[in-house]
Amino acid sequence: MAEDGAAKLTNHGICSLLSSAGGDRDFLVRHNGDKVQIDDLRGKKLGLYFSASWSGPCQHFTRSLVEAYTSRKGDFEVVFVSADDDDESFKGYFSKMPWLAIPFFDSDIRDKLEELFKVEDIPYLLILDGNGEVLTVNGVEIIRDYGAEGYPFTPERVKELKEQQEAARREQTLGSLLVSHSRDFVITNHGMKVPISDLEGRTIALYFSLSSLRYCVHLTSVLVDIYEKLKAKKENFEIVLISFDDDEESFKLDFGSMPWLSLPFKDRSCEKLARYFDLSTLPTLLVIGPDGKTLHPNVAEAIEDYGIQAYPFTPWRFQELEEMQKARQEAQTLESLLVSGKLDFVIDKSRAKVLVSGLVGKNILLYFSAHWCPPCRAFLPKLIEAYHKIKANDKAFEVIFISSDMDQAAFDEFFATMPWLALPFGDQRKQSLVRLFKVHGIPKLIAISPTGKTVTTEARDLMAIHGPEAYPFTDARLKEIEAGYKEMAEGWPEKLKHVLHPEHELLLTRRMIYRCDGCEEDGHVWSFSCEECNFLLHPHCAIEEQTETRETTLCSAL
Repeated sequence: MAEDGAAKLTNHGICSLLSSAGGDRDFLVRHNGDKVQIDDLRGKKLGLYFSASWSGPCQHFTRSLVEAYTSRKGDFEVVFVSADDDDESFKGYFSKMPWLAIPFFDSDIRDKLEELFKVEDIPYLLILDGNGEVLTVNGVEIIRDYGAEGYPFTPERVKELKEQQEAARREQTLGSLLVSHSRDFVITNHGMKVPISDLEGRTIALYFSLSSLRYCVHLTSVLVDIYEKLKAKKENFEIVLISFDDDEESFKLDFGSMPWLSLPFKDRSCEKLARYFDLSTLPTLLVIGPDGKTLHPNVAEAIEDYGIQAYPFTPWRFQELEEMQKARQEAQTLESLLVSGKLDFVIDKSRAKVLVSGLVGKNILLYFSAHWCPPCRAFLPKLIEAYHKIKANDKAFEVIFISSDMDQAAFDEFFATMPWLALPFGDQRKQSLVRLFKVHGIPKLIAISPTGKTVTTEARDLMAIHGPEAYPFTDARLKEIEAGYKEMAEGWPEKLKHVLHPEHELLLTRRMIYRCDGCEEDGHVWSFSCEECNFLLHPHCAIEEQTETRETTLCSAL
């Protein structure tokens, strides 16, 4: 049966559906130029694949569809319906596909199919049965989740596979995860085969990675250190790489830097495991316990935060770590943050050492930034302006620059524009601060109180909204600001009409930052706006001009 909302095509017929208007074209094409009569598809299950070379998700899904197609079961064919902009792009993309396509020149049929099946997003895979009736409009999801096993793509088959998957999760073992019909081993980076049975009873981390991603490269370096320490302690632990590299040279180069094991390059189990574990991000470090059951879906962040202390990745261990983290936060001081052995100083503009002990008792902003980062360069002038205004009223205030620059020269150039202090370039304390405050993006501004406790990790956003008035970023200060905003709006109308936007009423609304359509200057906190037209006015532009208009009208009447 067709799914809800899907069109039944038995009245059209496959030939009338795919042939050109007037019957001038009664064939489809292969990428080598061969023609295949549309009539030859009668009785076959047919996938209409709407896709385009310019779409990253399409490129990725095409690889999954190729794998499912080449190992397909039953009488199943795919027809590519291109959304490419030109014939050259179509040919380049189609050359990777082993199935059929509607010729690129027949844009009328391609447009007709898109309209008939209401294709709003790609990739889109619609599957018809042998009679031309829609089996499913969710072909992309079925192929992603089950590959060729999804055949014959009926609701009954999908239900059966879901039940099998649930049973597999309940009965999961390391062997059921890693062993395939043609392979019962993993490999070392020297090409040696290691039987998967040798890994039974160990804690195994499945490392889903892509060598071209910067965070994967970073996490690999962290993992190598932890892995070698655990091996030195003779812990019963192993890592298995699940690589998503597209070319073998990249795989070999990446795996060559790793002391652990891996599935072979392009092994079909890589995609199977990604589907099984519903993988959503790379890198992912998924932990399998000694009993073959999943211990944790992703410990990548825990590895960053706690390093080797996160081992053996059990729930009780993470509970212990959370309690330890809470205790550290309660005991946190400026010196516990910034002093490490003999590193008990920061530097000023002249590169002179400033002892951390001399900063105790001050409000401190830790400023994570870098010269190469455009948002950092854009934010810096605003922070400098706020720094001078705050400093003029409170000498017990300081900013410390923590650099993510690539080299000393870039650090020197950027720091030269700043009026505050810094950690020296390449200082080892940076990494512990990055881990502690989970700095995943820059610029980042962390507010530290005079007692050394963390006030907020979102000081940048507060500065952007409130400017230097947000200082010292405490809850009490933010409540004062909020009370002031409410007082500011007292007596203002909840809605009004304005000559610059006569079509609709403007409503009094809260905004973070916006551009006034009246004076064309930036505003924040309050605006009079029309959501339907995205029209915004400063309150003073809306209210004052409204008052002036009323006074002019009154004078004219007199």
